[in-house]
Amino acid sequence: MAHVVIIGASTGGLPAAYEMKEALGKAHRVTVVSNVDYFQFVPSNPWVGVGWRDRSQITFKLAEPLKRKGIHFIPKAVTRIDADASRLALADGQTLDYDYLVIATGPKLAFDEVPGLGPAGHTHSVCTIDHAEQTHEAFEAFCKDPGPIVIGAVQMASCFGPAYEFAGILDTELRRRKIRHKVPMTYVSPEPYIGHLGLGGVGDSQGMMESELRHRHVKWITNAKVNRVEAGKMFVQAHGEEAEREVPFKFAMMLPAFKGVDAVAAVPGLCNPRGFVLVDENQRNPTHGNIFALGVCVAIPPVEATPVPTGTPKTGYMIETMATAIVHNVRHALRGEAPEAVPTWSALCLADFGDTGAAFIASPQIPPRNLQWMRKGKWVHLAKIAFEKYFIRKMKKGDTEPIYERLVLKRMGIERLK
Repeated sequence: MAHVVIIGASTGGLPAAYEMKEALGKAHRVTVVSNVDYFQFVPSNPWVGVGWRDRSQITFKLAEPLKRKGIHFIPKAVTRIDADASRLALADGQTLDYDYLVIATGPKLAFDEVPGLGPAGHTHSVCTIDHAEQTHEAFEAFCKDPGPIVIGAVQMASCFGPAYEFAGILDTELRRRKIRHKVPMTYVSPEPYIGHLGLGGVGDSQGMMESELRHRHVKWITNAKVNRVEAGKMFVQAHGEEAEREVPFKFAMMLPAFKGVDAVAAVPGLCNPRGFVLVDENQRNPTHGNIFALGVCVAIPPVEATPVPTGTPKTGYMIETMATAIVHNVRHALRGEAPEAVPTWSALCLADFGDTGAAFIASPQIPPRNLQWMRKGKWVHLAKIAFEKYFIRKMKKGDTEPIYERLVLKRMGIERLK
């Protein structure tokens, strides 16, 4: 009997655990290890930031759903990975041996790379449910005494969708409260242009997103590096400009750069210099053949070099196919066969702007592409609400049906992206 251990139980790790157990059955053990005892639907965090959702609506305890599926659950942080011995050390001092390891930890949030950035500094975040709740509390206080807002991402960031989403959601909520006219808003990003998205643009995403920001009276500074943040002041330097700009704010939400979590980044031969797990086309680490990885913790090179460094996003559909490929390849390994399954690294995203939204597909991620598609409309806002409810319901039940393919691609009349 082999033991497969999955580190992480969010939108990548939990579906992978369900699918792994279904594929391997009772003949093999599957264990999930997570530093928290609950699942959170991360794409809903921007809604939490303005009070449109609360914790109870987008989280649930993991123990019972995993138990129903015959999956062991350990709600403890991993402090060390001994890849040579195939053993994990946990925060409570116990160790856990594995035959195959699947890393789905998500990222370490590198707020420390910019002085004054983050919840411990002077800006807010929607990267976790805890951060989003703090953001909501600060937003409510802000609305009693409104002023300038800054939204965006810092250099080396790779996830720009939530920044655009939060700008649109804030604009919608401020208009509903009839105080939008009191709130100058600026979008700050290392992207070389609006709508770059870390993907080199998708179709006419530049024109579409510039139009969206103009319509919402949002100014922008692109090609921008954030040097530091002080109380009420963000010091931004655009590429090619000698002088930095001082951008005032009363409320700011800035996405940080990502790194690999410490326990993963410390393993020799496992990661690149920023701690992201190196994988081959089968999602397997080239140095440690019994370790696989999926999701944001995976090393993917930038789509292109940009004047101010940007990373490449890992979107939900891509992560879903990574999980499926790993399950197939672990099963191949247990049979003594070579891995065969290859995921798609195409990008698919639904971005909600509060009262409308944008959907895009980039296949493959790196241009030139076989397919690039982007549309905007209220239907995207409604589709994301439907997707949220569907995804959370399926995760509570332990359903292994491919969610993105069924609910998104097939509704668009598109077959699986290669």
